[in-house]
Amino acid sequence: MQVTFLGTSSGVPTRQRNVSSLTLRLSQRSEVWLFDCGEGTQHQLLRSEVRSSQIRRIFVTHMHGDHIFGLAGLLATCGMAGGAERIDIYGPSGLGDYIEACLRFSETRLNYPIKVHKVKPGVVFEDGEYVVSCAPLKHRVTAYGYRVTERDRPGRFDVEKATALGIPSGPLFGQLKQGKTITLPDGRTFGGADFCGPIQKGRSLVYCTDTIFCDSAIALAEGATVLIHEATFAHRDAEMAFQRLHSTTTMAAQVALGAGVETLIMTHFSPRYAPGNPVQLDDLLAEARSIFANTHLAYDFMTYDLAGSSHG
Repeated sequence: MQVTFLGTSSGVPTRQRNVSSLTLRLSQRSEVWLFDCGEGTQHQLLRSEVRSSQIRRIFVTHMHGDHIFGLAGLLATCGMAGGAERIDIYGPSGLGDYIEACLRFSETRLNYPIKVHKVKPGVVFEDGEYVVSCAPLKHRVTAYGYRVTERDRPGRFDVEKATALGIPSGPLFGQLKQGKTITLPDGRTFGGADFCGPIQKGRSLVYCTDTIFCDSAIALAEGATVLIHEATFAHRDAEMAFQRLHSTTTMAAQVALGAGVETLIMTHFSPRYAPGNPVQLDDLLAEARSIFANTHLAYDFMTYDLAGSSHG
């Protein structure tokens, strides 16, 4: 699981940062999931190593323009580029009507199927490998945070041990890997637990924006591998954060601390903290780290492997 940040500014783009969007690449299945799609996202994709042709699911947090203005253009481009497959889109009420209106008034016809799913708190998608759930956040409009959880995987299978005991490879190995019990023609019985190492705990990614500090964000992020949380304002601007229902750095850090996550990555920064201003992003990072030490600042085209470190 690898995250790539395509936009890390709040409200409006800057020279260094585009508006909100990030991708989650599922390398084992050559599939990309997109979270939010602000204006210019498709240009950011072209400048990244992420292939838009691999996008299969899009998750939208809320209906503010800096999170959805790039959606119709991206969908149209995916169709005109050819080879697009079905895309499932998840988001709050009104998202389907918005997409339909954009396509209808621009007379755009997609040559591949899309399906819009209106989400509500709880599980919004699951398959054999992943579960995606959402929870309400606290913003000026209906907004949701998303959690992607990788299902636990069996531990490493000891091929050498199984071979030494005369167990033939093939379907029987598969059954043992799944933890099942098998019986050989000679009557010997073996259980999968005798051949598999400890279960590999699934990783989890949580994405919370836009929101002020709220208990539902803590519950959603409980024990997560990585929490990506907005930090629009510095702590000194907390009054502005309360007025606009956005988070400060210290609020994001308190969510991370309360949820017991491993890593916090802050994003969605106000342009007021650009270089040359009295308060800058390094100051925001210091504020958060005073509460939650393992905090990082996102920047456009930064990538983060959930099993490792950031680069880009």
